[in-house]
Amino acid sequence: MAESKELKQIVERAVAQVLERHLPNLQAELVERVLAELPAAPASDDSIAAGPSSDGLVQAISTIHAGSTQKEILKALLEAGITYASRVALFVVKGGAANGWQARGFGDDDAIKDFPLDLAAGPASHAYQNRVVAPANIAEMDRRFVKQFGGPENEQILVLPLVLKDKVAALLYADGGAENRLDPGSLEVLVMSTSAWLEVTSLRKQAAQREIESAPAIEHPAPAPAPVHSVSAFNDPFAAHTPKHTAKAVPEPEPAAEVVEVASAATASAAAAPATDPFAGLSAEDADTHRKAQRFARLLVDEIKLYNQAKVNEGRRNKDLYDRLKEDIDKSRATFQKRYGSSAAASGDYFQKEVVRSLAEDDLSVMGANFKK
Repeated sequence: MAESKELKQIVERAVAQVLERHLPNLQAELVERVLAELPAAPASDDSIAAGPSSDGLVQAISTIHAGSTQKEILKALLEAGITYASRVALFVVKGGAANGWQARGFGDDDAIKDFPLDLAAGPASHAYQNRVVAPANIAEMDRRFVKQFGGPENEQILVLPLVLKDKVAALLYADGGAENRLDPGSLEVLVMSTSAWLEVTSLRKQAAQREIESAPAIEHPAPAPAPVHSVSAFNDPFAAHTPKHTAKAVPEPEPAAEVVEVASAATASAAAAPATDPFAGLSAEDADTHRKAQRFARLLVDEIKLYNQAKVNEGRRNKDLYDRLKEDIDKSRATFQKRYGSSAAASGDYFQKEVVRSLAEDDLSVMGANFKK
């Protein structure tokens, strides 16, 4: 028994000596492993290059959402983006060409304006063709761009697509510059938030425009036709920005078809609508109520599509669209019923029709068995 106790003491002393020699290394390794497993380490004075906290990202998104015009929103994106990268530049995509709009952090930011970015190859082409974020090495970037503006110290860059109505309307270039400050995750969140907010403001403008169009007509002598360029108000946030070099490539003014390339579906459908008024037999007040109910139903369903693109596509493929969007559809239906359920437009069932028309593309079977017919 005494021998066993003595042996135990010898082992304890030996272990203590070994631990004493290796404890500093073990402690350092343990700290490193714990920090590596944490989702995000608190920022210190020595880690500012890693980017601001999540509170800063929320504030940046709030600034973007404070914009009421497309120009304000896009400028807010650049101002927020420079917080998460050393250099950012926005390129307009129109007619298959990308042209510089504005930049931050390049020293001479005005040099970006009208710069033609090659969309034929490299990360810009990948982001444009696949509508995904394209991280890359600066060596893969447009050679003319690299020659004129140089590259970041660590050679890592990022090209992000700004998607509107399933089309790439712009590309955001970002790199870490000399400070190696580049936060891909935060930049992607900012670009996605910008895309969503641009579409929301567009829907609001469409609704306001439809309200104006539905107002009682006032007779004027020899009324002038509506200008053609008004149809581009939604998807072309850079309509006032016409790059100098592209103007040379087009000998004549752009035809209306070019302008309508990114026009809203609501404007296109309005142009194709039959001349016959479906509410001609109603009183002026009831007809106005029906029209407003139709527009409100479209707005509600457009918002469902805007925030649930992936679910809509999956639901159409699997024919269970209602099950995937039940909460959104039911909530929007309740909103519609609250406003028009007791009105003259209640018999039109406009929300139900718009769900089938817009979400299911007029294929009722896509909604699934649980959808109320």
